Amino acid sequence: MQYLHTMVRVSDLDASLRFYCDLLGLKEVRRKENDKGRFTLVFLAAPEDEPRSDRLTAPELELTYNWDPEEYTGGRNFGHLAYRVNDVYALCQHLLDNGVTINRPPRDGHMAFVKSPDGISVELLQKGDALAPQEPWSSMENTGSW
Repeated sequence: MQYLHTMVRVSDLDASLRFYCDLLGLKEVRRKENDKGRFTLVFLAAPEDEPRSDRLTAPELELTYNWDPEEYTGGRNFGHLAYRVNDVYALCQHLLDNGVTINRPPRDGHMAFVKSPDGISVELLQKGDALAPQEPWSSMENTGSW
């Protein structure tokens, strides 16, 4: 397992970049604009981690900016923890066998979401290419939120 990133929702991308980059010293390593979903993702790395970011091996901070204004209450500005795993199906089965709800099953063989006992969302991402679709995951519905 490899720690990937922590996601934080931001209401003012420019102010957030000023804080995290100009003041705190993090470096922007990549950016994704999603017109259909109406959001921007900006990935930041600490200066000593920046050289590993191009290989996606550095821990990062993901700033998520939703283009449509939204008020974040109750900690909703904190998104999730993300881990790269060797076999997303095997890990989800292990979690399920031990009473953990799979909130977003790995239908695509690539990504799943679960929650910690305290309600923190944890994203599980398949290492390398997505696995071939497999039951029971490919037909399993989402449960709750993540």
